[in-house]
Amino acid sequence: MRFSDFRLSEPILRALGDLGYETPTAIQEGTIEMLLRDRDVVGQAQTGTGKTAAFMLPILERIDPTHREVQAIVLCPTRELALQVADASRGFAKYLDGVEVVPVYGGAPIREQVDRLARGGQIVVGTPGRVLDLLQRGKLILADARMVVLDEADEMLSMGFIDDVRAILRRAPWGRQTALFSATMPPEIRKLAEEELHSPETVSVTPEVVTVERIEQRMLEVEPRGKLDAIDQILKAEAPRAAIVFARTKIGCQRLADDLERRGHRVRALHGDMGQGARDSVMIAFRARRVPILVATDVASRGLDVSHITHIFNYDLPDEPEVYVHRIGRTGRVGRSGAAISLVTRREQPKLEAILKLTGVPIPTWSAPGTATVAPPAVTAMAVTAADAPAEAGAAPASADETRPRRRRGRRGGRGRSGDQSAPVSG
Repeated sequence: MRFSDFRLSEPILRALGDLGYETPTAIQEGTIEMLLRDRDVVGQAQTGTGKTAAFMLPILERIDPTHREVQAIVLCPTRELALQVADASRGFAKYLDGVEVVPVYGGAPIREQVDRLARGGQIVVGTPGRVLDLLQRGKLILADARMVVLDEADEMLSMGFIDDVRAILRRAPWGRQTALFSATMPPEIRKLAEEELHSPETVSVTPEVVTVERIEQRMLEVEPRGKLDAIDQILKAEAPRAAIVFARTKIGCQRLADDLERRGHRVRALHGDMGQGARDSVMIAFRARRVPILVATDVASRGLDVSHITHIFNYDLPDEPEVYVHRIGRTGRVGRSGAAISLVTRREQPKLEAILKLTGVPIPTWSAPGTATVAPPAVTAMAVTAADAPAEAGAAPASADETRPRRRRGRRGGRGRSGDQSAPVSG
């Protein structure tokens, strides 16, 4: 199938050609036709599957450039994702004269965004808090909005925006078309879809193993009290150039960042309780490589595109296996390889088994760089055979290739620690 099969207009097809888009992805193939036929859609797909084009191409096909009123609105959980969606949308609309895309988000002067809306824009891409603020001020009017898109709905739920989303939907026209996209479908999101969408078509795309094929995955069984020592030991052994350490809760994220800083690591925290200005400051430092380690909640697992990340560490495993794929997908980007290392307690074994079932890829036990890789213990759902273990151990030889994660060779343990790092750490 090709994009021309969707009967998209010539300017849109020409823009897609400039961008190198030839054949639609699975989520695009399953969604675009439904949206062009005025159906509401629930799309379940991971980051990186082409969701933006899946909803934005039908939006652009319907936009009337002669009218300056807001005709479509896209809600995103973070400022970073809103900007990415807006930039991609402008690329698709390259040859559509008179079509304007306006991003609105917190952490930036609202007056500038009000002025931009006053000049006219048919498509608004924004975060729920800022969109609701503009609606309440009367500076954003949705009376002519034909389509509403909820992008990364589960992330908006986890960040506490679901009430804002519902308030925005109440201000949108009753006869609108609505599309909801989410990587996971917790009960609250299913309920939202049932209440706000009209007889939606459901399109579900199963994550492919190719998503993690460039990422060297490892795990280490630990006791809960030994987690801090373990991550400290691993960070010193791996010496990542740029890494994200994922924690499950906002409080745990901040506490872990403080603990690692006390142990001598250059680290900053990133979580939903921080103001937009503080989050921007952290991301500027991380992108500029002034801070090599980011300790984050899942606010950073999606919509964060930093190409030089070499390592992902799961201090806590996520509740949903799909989120694991999103997390580790922050490394191994733009043709580079990456490393993902997870700490696993006994209580988290069911989560590990769900991850193994989803990805279909065995995860060997971590050992210090330069030592033999240990095969996964039998308790995990998918064990590596003895014949496979040597191949796994040799899968990532030392190399001068800058695209691979740089490891510190010939060192065992960090300062103040002793013993063989290839053994599991316990507290």
